[in-house]
Amino acid sequence: MSRVPTKVIAVANQKGGVGKTTTAVNLAACIAAAGRRVLLFDLDPQANATSGVGVEKIEGASAYRVLLGDGALLEKVKATAFERLSLIPSEVDLCGADVELARSENHLGRVTAALQPLRDSGQFDLILVDCPPSLGILTLNAFVAADGVLVPLQCEYYALEGISMMNRVLTQLRDAGANPRLEIFGVVMTMFDGRTKLSNEVVGEVRKLLGNRVFETLIPRSTKLAEAPSFGKPILHYDKYSASAAAYDVLAQEVMTRLDSQ
Repeated sequence: MSRVPTKVIAVANQKGGVGKTTTAVNLAACIAAAGRRVLLFDLDPQANATSGVGVEKIEGASAYRVLLGDGALLEKVKATAFERLSLIPSEVDLCGADVELARSENHLGRVTAALQPLRDSGQFDLILVDCPPSLGILTLNAFVAADGVLVPLQCEYYALEGISMMNRVLTQLRDAGANPRLEIFGVVMTMFDGRTKLSNEVVGEVRKLLGNRVFETLIPRSTKLAEAPSFGKPILHYDKYSASAAAYDVLAQEVMTRLDSQ
């Protein structure tokens, strides 16, 4: 039987504070807990996904040198304390990558080339890339390498503006031939508060615009979810009976179903 190819999903939103890294970390943990081999690739120089799974930020541990042609990503993969969840850490040196890559040949294809041996190795079922909160070169590299983009959207009025800009960038990359298969894999609504009219209105508007690309699962606003990263644990391992853990677990099931249908 032929092996199911490794999927690469970029988790991205050019706006900060929308639950992007929270979604990358917790989705990765829940999918790993469901039995799949997951690699979380922290491509954000802030390295919050790295600390969010309890891995120390160490100088030279990121993908920075590999993206400039020195070494292999396979050498950067670290185990985490959580079964079937591995990590390519980040650290502050990635800040220089936007400038360095801009001067390099094939500057939008560096992540694609670096990830290919990992895809070919068959070690992982899914690679989730936590992108920087911008549409700079690192994020565009992730888009070119990805099979799809997962967009976390906060339940607030500016959410739709972000999606239209994201769509424009994806269309440009597709039309330029950088990644002809590039699409929004799915949109997840974060920081939902069912008690407020605003949250419900925004979810309604996004569903009207994007239809079934929006996941059914809504991620609630939660103190426990905000606390978990300071303990270096995804919510599933910090407070497994919380509403947030349940929400990310259900979202993981939706994501796996969508991946399997592609």
